[in-house]
Amino acid sequence: MSTMADKLADEFLEFMEVERRSSERTLTNYELALRQFREWREPFKGWSELTADDFRAYLFDLMKKDRGRATIRLQFAAMRSFFKWLTRRRGWKTNPLLEVQLPKREKKLPVVLTVTQIEQMLTLPLTQEKSKRDAVWAPERDAAILELFYSTGMRLSELTALNVEDIDTYTETVRVFGKGKKERLCPVGSKALEAVQRYRAKAGVHDGALFRSKLGTRITTQAVDDVVSKYWRASGLPVHLTPHKFRHSFATHLLNNGADLRSVQELLGHASLSTTQIYTHVSTQRMKEVYEASHPRA
Repeated sequence: MSTMADKLADEFLEFMEVERRSSERTLTNYELALRQFREWREPFKGWSELTADDFRAYLFDLMKKDRGRATIRLQFAAMRSFFKWLTRRRGWKTNPLLEVQLPKREKKLPVVLTVTQIEQMLTLPLTQEKSKRDAVWAPERDAAILELFYSTGMRLSELTALNVEDIDTYTETVRVFGKGKKERLCPVGSKALEAVQRYRAKAGVHDGALFRSKLGTRITTQAVDDVVSKYWRASGLPVHLTPHKFRHSFATHLLNNGADLRSVQELLGHASLSTTQIYTHVSTQRMKEVYEASHPRA
């Protein structure tokens, strides 16, 4: 990268990685967003030459191409963070993105499985026919993964980062490192703890990474995604199951059974209560469905 603009982008990404301790996924998304804008703006003469009209034109072009609102907002979030850094760290006087109005965020309710569907999923690893390609302890590992997802509501990246010492069987808690390396303690249910103990005993996992590949290395997020997809296909459930849907189901089932919103926020590791509030809409929607199906004068 030879231009000053690229050097600025590189320095910004280094700031995000070192000082802000952003995740690898965030860094990848931000790098991609900045690069895609530069490619669109050819010939690109530098970030300092840009005006609000340039970014409005880019926004209009993305909308013409039917890019989703979430994708557009993510791209502009990267550029807004970049220009905020330029004004605060580099002393730039103007931020043209402050004048650009983005499309409103789409309010999509998260997809949630029923308790019965979740329980069906949790039985599959130990009841399915074993693959000869997998390690002999793979079913126990997979069962522990699914149980932990539903028991704690943790994110995919949080689960793969777990070490053996992060789970305390005496206090029945797990130490989770969330976004921005923020640490939180989550309670773990007895079923999940038992599943983890069975897996550790059979796989001989005593320290280091908790969940491992058959080669003994820390399991990747893609591998866990594949595990969940494998059992979803075996389940025959109509909803495509992902690790994040376990998180959605965890939060909604807690609220349906009387948990308060603030506690669910803490358990999920949400920085803002407003992020957690979407699950109250799911609970309310479910109550409406039950009411309309059950009340004689609904």
